[in-house]
Order: sequence, then C-alpha cells, then structure tokens
Amino acid sequence: MEEKIKEFRDGIFALRTRRFGTVAELMIRKLINASESLNQFHDLYDEAEGKRIEVKFSTVMKANKTTINENNLIEQCIKATVSNRAMRSDEIHLYNFDCNIQQIKRVEFDILYYGLFFADRIAIFKMNSSDILNCYGYSDFQHKGNKGEGQFHLNPQSIDYHFENHFLQWLTYDELYDLFAC
Repeated sequence: MEEKIKEFRDGIFALRTRRFGTVAELMIRKLINASESLNQFHDLYDEAEGKRIEVKFSTVMKANKTTINENNLIEQCIKATVSNRAMRSDEIHLYNFDCNIQQIKRVEFDILYYGLFFADRIAIFKMNSSDILNCYGYSDFQHKGNKGEGQFHLNPQSIDYHFENHFLQWLTYDELYDLFAC
C-alpha cells in the first residue's frame, strides 16, 4: 500500500466514535450523492427517493487472544497497533472479530448503509429499515429501557449472511482518498 494511502487508512483506524462516524457519513454521502439530514435523528437524506438514511460503520480488528494483566500490560499495548490488529478482508474466516452495529432506531430512517473498514478495503452494505427485524442476530433492544433501539453484530458467524443478502460494494482506500482529494 502506497505510504500516503497507508497513513490515510491508519488515520481512519485511529479516529474514535463521532469523528470516525463522520468519515463514514461523508463517504456514503459522496458515493450516493445524498444531502444533509432533515433532522438530528438520521444522518443523510436521499432527495430523489425521499428516503432518510442512517450510516453505521466499524473498523475490523482481530480479537485479542490475551487479557491484559499487570504482567503483560506493556507487551499487550505494544501489540495493539493497527498494523498488528487490523484485519484484511480475506481473513474473515481466519480470525475472530466482532463489530457491533448499534443504536439502530428503525423508526428514524428508511435505509441503513453499514459496513466494515478492513485493513485493505471497505465493505459497504445496504438494508431497508423494514428488513432489520429479519436481520441475522438482530436484537430490538440494546440497553435496559431502550425500547426500539437495537443492534446486530458482524462477526465470523454472521458475515456470510450480510455478504449474501445486503452487500453493495467494495471500496479501496485509494478510491476513498480520491473521493475527497482536491
């Protein structure tokens, strides 16, 4: 991977929560030519279709095999780098991973774009809100008392379902970079 693109990818993996979510939202916005959201309850809007869009992505990291304790803390922190843990798309059946697509409020959007940032490329999936209840592993509650807010996991047990039923496209980091390069 070219050094500039590798730094770009590593930067994406280093982002946390809202900043990472903004990268995914801007990526989908550019790819499908969506508009800004109509309110704070969804992420984007498709004017041509009149559809509210929600965007949920995760970075894919190999599961840790060892629990951190006082004897291995330094070693485990050193091994926690993107280069050691970021998983390639061709390794989905070789390593354990768990990516939680969460805080799904089905009544607030019509289309869910979700996906996985792998070390080598990005998998993009699309699902209608009406199909979420039938999604493999979907739970319509996330926290006690949070009615109508659900989640599902992308992991070795569920990944084939998502590729077979909701896969939209692959995007390389070069292609993502080019979407925003001036």
